[in-house]
Amino acid sequence: MKTSWNPIKTAVTLALCGAAFAVAPLQAAEQSTAASTAPAKPAGVTMLPGDDFYAYANGEWMNKTEIPADRGAWGSMYALAEETNARIVKLIEEAAANKSAKPEARKAADFYKAYMDEAAIESAGLNALKPRLAKIDMINDRASLSRVLGEFLRADVDPLNATNFNTPNLFGVWINQGLTDPSRNVPYILQGGIGLPDRAYYLDNSPKMAELRTKYQQYIAQMLKLAGLDNAEQRAAKIFALESELATSHASREESADIQKANNTWTMQDFAAKAPGMDWKAFMKGARLDKQDRFIAYHPGALKGAAAQVAATDLATWKDYLGFHSLNQFASTLPKAYTDLRFEFYGKTLTGSPQQSARWKRALSATNGAMDEAVGKMYVEKYFPAQDKARILKMVADIKTAFERRIDKLEWMAPTTRTQAKEKVRTMYVGVGYPDSWKSYAGLQVSPTDALGNVLRAQEFNYTQQLAKLKQKPKKTEWAMPPQLVNAVNLPLQNALNFPAAILQPPFYDPKASDAHNYGAIGSVIGHEISHSFDDQGAQFDAQGRLRDWWTKEDLAHFKTASQKLVEQYNTYKPFDDLAVNGQLTLSENLSDLAGLAAAYDAFKSSPAGKGTGVEADREFYTGFAQSWRTKMREASMRRAVLTDGHAPGQYRTYTVRNLDSWYKAFDVQPGQKLYLAPEQRVRVW
Repeated sequence: MKTSWNPIKTAVTLALCGAAFAVAPLQAAEQSTAASTAPAKPAGVTMLPGDDFYAYANGEWMNKTEIPADRGAWGSMYALAEETNARIVKLIEEAAANKSAKPEARKAADFYKAYMDEAAIESAGLNALKPRLAKIDMINDRASLSRVLGEFLRADVDPLNATNFNTPNLFGVWINQGLTDPSRNVPYILQGGIGLPDRAYYLDNSPKMAELRTKYQQYIAQMLKLAGLDNAEQRAAKIFALESELATSHASREESADIQKANNTWTMQDFAAKAPGMDWKAFMKGARLDKQDRFIAYHPGALKGAAAQVAATDLATWKDYLGFHSLNQFASTLPKAYTDLRFEFYGKTLTGSPQQSARWKRALSATNGAMDEAVGKMYVEKYFPAQDKARILKMVADIKTAFERRIDKLEWMAPTTRTQAKEKVRTMYVGVGYPDSWKSYAGLQVSPTDALGNVLRAQEFNYTQQLAKLKQKPKKTEWAMPPQLVNAVNLPLQNALNFPAAILQPPFYDPKASDAHNYGAIGSVIGHEISHSFDDQGAQFDAQGRLRDWWTKEDLAHFKTASQKLVEQYNTYKPFDDLAVNGQLTLSENLSDLAGLAAAYDAFKSSPAGKGTGVEADREFYTGFAQSWRTKMREASMRRAVLTDGHAPGQYRTYTVRNLDSWYKAFDVQPGQKLYLAPEQRVRVW
């Protein structure tokens, strides 16, 4: 049996499973068929809008729709992403067959081709992983352990927009401008290193969580056995115990969303003093960060806890931990037995999906992850006309103007706060469709026959690109999302918005649809992203993206009081008897839904097509908004989302309407109906 992580000593074949290209559960509206005298119900729906507006708008869709077997959740936006992905695959296949295709398009095609070549993956085994496993096997003291942990560090997601703060390596790094100094880029060090989605999975004593922990530990043991290791159960127990200790020191989702708790500037000397146990000099050298003089310790408690475990846990367990996570992280480009094993746990057990995604979907996900803008450039050249960009920019301008007018009408806001709030709106960078300049992939080596090597080289290439930003000035216009992603984002540090091309198509944006439809669909998304600049987190950043208190004491107190009412409102929503929506965790998104929907409505009513319209148009607007959030989720996926996602499930996002007076008028919502709130109980912030 194998006892070492040296792949030279014992030949092993391994594998990892990839997920479909991630999308957020947004979806736009279809036109309402409301009559002029009373709210008409969508076909087949008997629910009154005032009792359950989500069921009223989406009941027929919910009754007819089945979640695909390879999904834990489904919605119209997922379907749009599926259609977009099918288009992209055709473009990739065309590039592969075209000898005159652009170099980066051919490179993306080679990446995809290698991922699809399952026979070559089976034959290669873990050849490309051998250098990584050899590094693990050579660990012989705490300094070499620290160095390897640093070498495995990779660029991570934006913590200000993440729904999952965990990274597959012990830590993650995100590089962007400083929280209080917008003149330079700095590394943010983030918590990570656990295989379950969140600390709650290790610490929650509920029977369901206990069952998941047992199954996860069994999965670790099965992976070790497939790798040829002896005493797999005992080793798995030690790995799980180490992860449990790491999870104990992790920040919760609510704490991670509190930017003030993340504002910790550390020097190199601070790491040794504040997080003893790790050889931080060796770690930083391995991570190629040893020349930096300033860091943001985004999760200081997790850094301290992990460093303590580096000192306290035996080296053999650390080596098993690193070996297991290497196999787990890269399994999608390893042989089938490991891919299937990983899906059994992460797919079936954690999300409830009965069937693994088709190979082409996983291949596209990996290609998007490795060469996102190369793929995006192919997509926009074919599918995003210039006139669509111009029309969306006009809609953005209209909704920004509507938001400024709402600021002007806030009786509670002092003139000094009002002036700075309006400056923030006016100076926003709004990226529509695609970035102003494209990434180059000239230095990335891609082989049409080496899937695992391609993934490893792409990670290294991306990390090197991110490190290069440490010698560059921050860029307000830098994009955080590729054009082919069906999503949108607000970037507080840049005071910027990104609306990728893929979301700017039917049913979100339809040039043939009415203004009521488009303002209710893409307009509410635009308003949502603008409003993120004024949610509980975004409101702490000024127009330059600097973390700064620009509020009067009284204004801030009013804002917090009004926001707390929204927290309490969402705390009452219970998708399960034993699990409620977390109003604090979802506050940022709920505030943005509320303010964004109100601004989109105002912009529509001020537009040439919206002026003078009555309840029919209003019903179309609001029904469109409700239909944009229609989603079906399996129980396992719903529970995971409620525990870990900063967004409330779609049903409860729809209930935003109960805080807007015009919704009551449009649908004649009366006292006694379940969603009715008396005027004084309706949450009013922006």
